[in-house]
Amino acid sequence: MIRLRAGACVLAVGVLSLAPLLATAGEEQVVKIGLTGPLTGAQAAIGKDDENGVRMAIERLNAQGLTIGGKKTRFELVSQDDAADPRTGMTVAQSLVDDNVKVIFGPFNSGVAIPISNLVNGAGIVMATVASNPSITQRGYPFIFRISASDTQLGSRMGAFAAKQLKVTRMAVIDDRTAYGQGVADEFVKAARAEGIEIVDREYTTDKATNFDSILTRIKGTKAEGIFYGGYYSQAAPLRKQMKRLAMNGYLLGGDAVCNLELAKLAGDAVDGRVYCPQGGPVLDQTPAGRQFKTDYKKRFNTDPLTYSASLYDGMNIVASAMQKANSIEPAQYRAALAGADMQGVAGHYQFDGNRDLSDSPITIYTYRNGQLTPLSAAQR
Repeated sequence: MIRLRAGACVLAVGVLSLAPLLATAGEEQVVKIGLTGPLTGAQAAIGKDDENGVRMAIERLNAQGLTIGGKKTRFELVSQDDAADPRTGMTVAQSLVDDNVKVIFGPFNSGVAIPISNLVNGAGIVMATVASNPSITQRGYPFIFRISASDTQLGSRMGAFAAKQLKVTRMAVIDDRTAYGQGVADEFVKAARAEGIEIVDREYTTDKATNFDSILTRIKGTKAEGIFYGGYYSQAAPLRKQMKRLAMNGYLLGGDAVCNLELAKLAGDAVDGRVYCPQGGPVLDQTPAGRQFKTDYKKRFNTDPLTYSASLYDGMNIVASAMQKANSIEPAQYRAALAGADMQGVAGHYQFDGNRDLSDSPITIYTYRNGQLTPLSAAQR
């Protein structure tokens, strides 16, 4: 439920209860909720996870019989596959705009989010994304919000972690040349150098690559103590397997896009306690709301949540709350209420700064033990 307190409200996993909830009269209005993400291809697992988070929130909200603007309101998910491709993403975004959705969740990929943000903002539709490239929210678009950590937060945290906790002095960096991969790698490099780490090699690949032997052979010659990979789990998995095959037993670090169980499924025992990655938000297992979300998610979808389903679940609830506060489903009317949100969700605290980034996005660093994503203790972070 949502419990109001002075200047803030708390969002729990269960029932949204801002009054009035039940329509007394009038017709039902159907509010279309858009989602764009990689629902097919190498990143399909993460795209479906995002979709599941929004879907679970919508199902719960619809079960409550919300009233917005004096009308009983039912949300309907319109989910489309952008295939992690910017060109496809533009087509999908235009389709969602034409379908008169009242918010667009996603994209997951920064390379899709950057071009479509101009289109979506120009159409006056709120976009709530988990894509992390800093530029997405730095262009002054009032309808564009980020509901997770940015590359600046993620990459810089990993740079400091490498120096202070792993005590490395020589690192190599690979990025996949996507807006996400390059962005998070650049932030890591800046932070690592500031901490005294020498970047001994910077290599480039693509988000479709599967063979890294030539890149790894060059890096091996530099005697780097580890590699930071800016890219997605679908490439990080063969990268780590090939590191092991070449007897490169140093660290593999990455951003949030490698930080999920799919990496361990794809790379097997090559993913071990020398792989580290960050996720925005607290550890779900360490809060009552997080544990309940994991239980409910697995019951509903017969799988464990991955990286951002909890953030998307929270995002849908926060948008619904903003609509109720504004007494309108129209983005032009509820946008200000969303920008002024001060709410605690499953995945963290939602309060936005002037760029509509989260003011306080906690970051948890994980490693892998026995194929499981395992958070480090606060002392280790």
